[in-house]
Amino acid sequence: MDFASAAHELYGVAPDAFMETRKRLVQEARAEGEAALAKRIGTLRRPTLSAWAVNLLGRSAGEELGWLLDVGEQLRGAWASGGSIGGLEQRRGELVRLLVRRARELAEEAGHPLREPAVREVEDTLQAATVDADVAEEVRQGRLAQPRSHAGFVLTGFPPPREEAEPAEPTVEPEEAPAPKKRRAAKGGGAAAARAAEKQAETVRAEREKAHRAAQRKAEQADRDLAAREAELGEAHDDLESADADVGRLRRELDRAVARQESAARRVDKAERLRDKAAEAAGDAHRRAGEAARAC
Repeated sequence: MDFASAAHELYGVAPDAFMETRKRLVQEARAEGEAALAKRIGTLRRPTLSAWAVNLLGRSAGEELGWLLDVGEQLRGAWASGGSIGGLEQRRGELVRLLVRRARELAEEAGHPLREPAVREVEDTLQAATVDADVAEEVRQGRLAQPRSHAGFVLTGFPPPREEAEPAEPTVEPEEAPAPKKRRAAKGGGAAAARAAEKQAETVRAEREKAHRAAQRKAEQADRDLAAREAELGEAHDDLESADADVGRLRRELDRAVARQESAARRVDKAERLRDKAAEAAGDAHRRAGEAARAC
């Protein structure tokens, strides 16, 4: 056993079989003397229903999923080079819709139909895989534990397109040419106005870039917070399943203990009845012995 094969098997089972399968794989790794591997397998988290559905796509719709990831790579390349992405955007939309339908079908066939929130998470994850190369690799490996998302439609890792300043309106010259000194003053005033306009445009661009960076940081922080809350939810689900298993085990032990108690009570009752009979027989024997002794 190695980690890749264990993870591939683990994330291929239904969510309700995840805990049992992980426990078995950990035990097998320990039995083989692979303590480090067992510990690493034990850290793998149970996938949410939407993440499991995306993992299903990698196993049962790998070709279509590969098409989408290839389109995502082309989109990122076009964005970086400033090329046209119109046709790629349309292709991405078609493939995402196709894969979302396929994920719903696969999940229903496996006995775990997706509700609308989970369907939206599947779609968000597929969209994020076309935007972020790291998410694309996670989806390609088929080991997602949580759904993924991205903020807006800006491809991460690339700067936003530059905004070009609009050309200034041409200045209408008066019909009569000004005197030489006035012409020079007008020329100097126009240059100053141009410099002021350029400075103002730079200020506006700087403020826009600052606002964009701030919004991007907030979106990234929101994604991190969401991932943390989802991880906590996954751990809470794991704890609940573990507690349910403990309760089931304790109930079975209690049932066995009650059965032993009832059996022991029946044995005590029977033993008491037999003892009473034996005591009565002993009393009769002693009386007969006394009578025999007096007759002698």
